[in-house]
Amino acid sequence: MPATKYKLTWQDFTLELGQSTRIMGVLNVTPDSFSDGGRFFGLDNALAQAEKMIADGADIIDIGGESSRPFAEIVSVEEECRRVLPVIEHLAKQITIPISIDTTKSEVASRAVSAGASIINDISSLQFDPEMGNLAAKNDVLLVLMHMKGTPADMQVSPAYDDLIGEIYDFLFQAICRAEKSGVAKSKIIVDPGIGFGKTISHNLFLIKKLKDLNRLGVPILIGPSRKAFIRKILSMPDMHELKPDHPAVETGTQAAVAAAVMSGSHIVRVHDVASTFATIKILDAIIHSTQ
Repeated sequence: MPATKYKLTWQDFTLELGQSTRIMGVLNVTPDSFSDGGRFFGLDNALAQAEKMIADGADIIDIGGESSRPFAEIVSVEEECRRVLPVIEHLAKQITIPISIDTTKSEVASRAVSAGASIINDISSLQFDPEMGNLAAKNDVLLVLMHMKGTPADMQVSPAYDDLIGEIYDFLFQAICRAEKSGVAKSKIIVDPGIGFGKTISHNLFLIKKLKDLNRLGVPILIGPSRKAFIRKILSMPDMHELKPDHPAVETGTQAAVAAAVMSGSHIVRVHDVASTFATIKILDAIIHSTQ
């Protein structure tokens, strides 16, 4: 079933969603990223990776300076800015696609927006820093609101739900209301159901399967299954250690999850391997929109 169509306009950008699935390329400039082990922590490596993702077909580059993996340590505002601002400043002068800042801190987001970012990706949905909503409204940026049960420090400690989809829907509905009360137009909000953030393997699988149930929120859906632990655990043999995030089989599993999410109505997929994803969604979009 084709995803609901949206046309997002903000600052000098326009992004049409629904006819073709969009790709958000992940650029972690952290020394402890779960997905790449800090390979892009240095400025030169980060810029080279961003340029590669753009060449491979990314529609958005999402830059983060604080790991949100389970049990990750909190990073100070100054350290997070030290990591992300040089990358954003360099890229903003060279690229034409929008840059997203992945942060829960309004001060980091403010300085990132001044440096050239035009999307704020807040995994806390304004709960960690209420000023984030005012900042987004004042600067005419897109705002991504994600579902997370708990915090990165405790989200994977026995997460449980009575009604998985219903509870995620209610959480995101309230997050949208908070953003609107801060002055953010609903037309500038995207939701992310938070694969891997306070969810078991079965939660993640069922969420992808029932993703279309979130369409009632009336905003675009972004999903980020890339290299997540549920994929690695499913693919790991019982007598083996869990596969590493960059194992080829994990990328194959990621593309299977991406395919299922797109077929379930996702508008944007957040991934590490843009080239593989570009090929996957090229075929999927052709199938979804095919006619006799």
